[in-house]
Amino acid sequence: MFCLFVHKSVDLSKNGPLLYLLRRRRRRRSSSPRREMTGPRPLLLALLSSVLLVVLTLALVLPSTIKYKTPQLIHFSTFQQQPPEITPPNPTPTAEPCSPPAKATPNPKTDAEKNSEKPGPYHNWEHFNADYNEMMQNLKIYTYPDVHKKSSPFSNIFLPLPDAKKLGNYYSEHAFKTALLSSPLLTSRPEEAHLFYMPFSINLMRLDRRLHSAESIKKFVARYADRISSEFAFWNASGGADHLYVCCHSIGRDAASNHEGLRNSAIQVTCSSSYFQRLYVSHKDVTLPQVWPRPDLDRASTNPPDKRNKLVFFAGREQNARVREKLIALWGKEASMDIFSNNRSFPYEEGFRRSKYCLSVKGYEVNTARVSDAIHFGCIPVIISDYYDLPFTNVLDWSKFSIIINEEDIRILKKILLSISEETYLTMYNNLFLVRRHFSWHTPPRRFDSFYMTAYQLWLRRGLHRLSY
Repeated sequence: MFCLFVHKSVDLSKNGPLLYLLRRRRRRRSSSPRREMTGPRPLLLALLSSVLLVVLTLALVLPSTIKYKTPQLIHFSTFQQQPPEITPPNPTPTAEPCSPPAKATPNPKTDAEKNSEKPGPYHNWEHFNADYNEMMQNLKIYTYPDVHKKSSPFSNIFLPLPDAKKLGNYYSEHAFKTALLSSPLLTSRPEEAHLFYMPFSINLMRLDRRLHSAESIKKFVARYADRISSEFAFWNASGGADHLYVCCHSIGRDAASNHEGLRNSAIQVTCSSSYFQRLYVSHKDVTLPQVWPRPDLDRASTNPPDKRNKLVFFAGREQNARVREKLIALWGKEASMDIFSNNRSFPYEEGFRRSKYCLSVKGYEVNTARVSDAIHFGCIPVIISDYYDLPFTNVLDWSKFSIIINEEDIRILKKILLSISEETYLTMYNNLFLVRRHFSWHTPPRRFDSFYMTAYQLWLRRGLHRLSY
């Protein structure tokens, strides 16, 4: 190829011959006909086209003939180290293992059946015990002075009752107050307190003619919260988040509804602990065990399993809930069960003593003292109450000493109970005696009783950021 480079500084006007040669070459190229390509280049292009066609054919055919093996996934959980089993205090002996049946039963196992190989009724006894001992040394609760003012026109609302054992279902509300006032957790120095107790009693308001109605109680509680926030600096330092009140009466569900801070921030310690309840918040509030005052029993005074000749016991008013009506309609005439709405031929306590399983069926509320009664008398609780936030559930594994059944499964109640092996039943029976101490009140309180177990739930809610007083 002929190439000519002309520097920009060359004066083309002075180079006539050069321009002539350039023009002549351009005319020659434009006027000459295009010649066909000959030689090796067409053959090379044909060869490349053939190779490309073969490659495309192989690409389409090979994937259908080659089988790929899918790699096996390895779950991360296979590499995780399993936590060691925690042995609870005073481990109890279990029965000799039963021989396995010849054919597997078709019934699905209950939670208790699945977990029967794990000893003890606690999630983690060692962790709980260490944290509990720290609480005993450090937790401090301040109660407002109304609890001591006998001259106040509403002293009957705040003062502890000298004999609260006659109050039955509402006993826990008063037992907490008397236990706190006689416990080492009480402090008279508010600056060192983790929590502040508002000592009004919903149950006693209900009995006071000046209040009585639910609307009057809500107004009284709201005025009380306003008064302590104006007279003391403690409420305003945390917005009420480190304050608590206790109630077991059903009216207590709405007692705080007229005061925004009390409703949204304060800790409600309540027997009516339902996930379905409008003003109960499980991570903020605390479940209070509903306990009737019962005399202390030792294991020797409790009927052993071989002396319990009835499968099930329940006694309660059926008009309180549809689920009770359904229970009595389905099983009221079953010979192996003592299920009554009324007209029992034997004392109430006797039903707990002579039965293997005792039903706790929701009435107006999800909670009922039948749970603690069953534990007290050595009868395995069968809890039929949906949305029930059970007491001390972060410490106790309820599947190790009770049966929890959905309300819709009442129709297969007998089938569920008969599917529980004798070995599992004996394990749960033994566990009842380990948890029994958590469902009793004492004045002054005793280690691990209902007061200190409730205080432990409050201890877990400490550490809130607050302003200086």
